Amino acid sequence: MGRMRIVFSDDGRDFTRRDWSELVDADPAGTFFHYPAYLKLYWEEFGEAPEHLLLGFAEDENAGQVGAVAFERKGGSLRFLGGTEVTDYMGPVALPGWGDAMAKELLAGLVRRDDWDEADLRGLPEDSAWLEGLRAGAEDQGLAVTIVDDLNGVAPRIALPSSWDGYLSQLPPKLRHEIRRKARRLESDAGKYRAVVSTEETISSDLDRFVELHRSSEGPKGVFMQPGMEIFFRRLGEAFLPRSVFRLTSLEVQGVKVAGTIGFSCNGTYYLYNSAFDHEWERLAPGMVLVAEVIRQAIGERCGGFDMLKGDYPYKYRFGAVRRRIRRLIARR
Repeated sequence: MGRMRIVFSDDGRDFTRRDWSELVDADPAGTFFHYPAYLKLYWEEFGEAPEHLLLGFAEDENAGQVGAVAFERKGGSLRFLGGTEVTDYMGPVALPGWGDAMAKELLAGLVRRDDWDEADLRGLPEDSAWLEGLRAGAEDQGLAVTIVDDLNGVAPRIALPSSWDGYLSQLPPKLRHEIRRKARRLESDAGKYRAVVSTEETISSDLDRFVELHRSSEGPKGVFMQPGMEIFFRRLGEAFLPRSVFRLTSLEVQGVKVAGTIGFSCNGTYYLYNSAFDHEWERLAPGMVLVAEVIRQAIGERCGGFDMLKGDYPYKYRFGAVRRRIRRLIARR
């Protein structure tokens, strides 16, 4: 590993021109949310002004791209691009062996800029090497650093075995019985059901139903799917369904879609992104039955992990998920 430099850009065309997808694939901390295609889509839908964008690229002594990160600047605040409402994990990515050096040089480069006063860096898992690397880099530059829990700062995860039976056997008996009991009760009371994955031919109408279910929910969930958010979800489907990454899975009973989940299957991990169900069916827990079926599908696709993403909700632990804290690093000049 030789010398490194950080190159900054505020040009949105660099999402494509300097595509860093290979870095996401190579970095153990890389997730679906780190891909430039996702971040570009987010920026196009939610970016407030072109001048807010800031991209950073780490180059080796031969000008090879070894790291990348995306920020947005709002007022005097510098934040990872993504937004906490829709982006669960954020931060840089780099080739193995370059992370610590990039974190150090990145913070040095940022300190030389005069367009921010506070770096509010969210979406960093507690077990990510980037959390420590960025902290050390900020402190090396004399910044005051605070690390706290992120908003909704728990993202439960499940380590998946190679078979459905193996998954069930790793659960405590009570949880295993509950999953089986809910499935039996739904079939007994309502008839046969099936989990159906949307195709390019059905995605538009299937999303219509998913949005309808979402908006019928009570509380904050019911108002989340505003028209702008619906467009974002539809664009995710358009962009990532052809790549076999975006998954809209519906639970059908008697030909009616009574629950739906949206997720991303990427690099051996399934990310459970959003869900909704018909509350007229609440007694039969169609949402829980569907999540179990999606876990079964993920195992069938040989995923090694099932990430339930941010939100410390009790239902996630009924599937054997383990808590994972998501942290927020604040660095002030």
